Amino acid sequence: MYVCSCFGITEQQVRQHAETGACTPRQIAGACKAGTDCGSCVRKIQALLGRGACPRREALDPVVLTTAAAAASAATAVAAASVPAPTAAEAA
Repeated sequence: MYVCSCFGITEQQVRQHAETGACTPRQIAGACKAGTDCGSCVRKIQALLGRGACPRREALDPVVLTTAAAAASAATAVAAASVPAPTAAEAA
């Protein structure tokens, strides 16, 4: 069945690209242009990819989450360090 009518991309082609490492709709688009014209197929592509479609994605998720958490923590620490403590006049 066709997923992308604009470029004539089938479910089988999307699955083949996923097997070779395209884990996101953007990567599928880079491989075969599906989703780059009208965009109506992007949700179909997302559904086809699913959570288990790309083994590399599960391996990357903890790294991405850890990196994002570390960046947020560092940003919070920097923001807290740059705020001066209130003076006695401001506190009153």
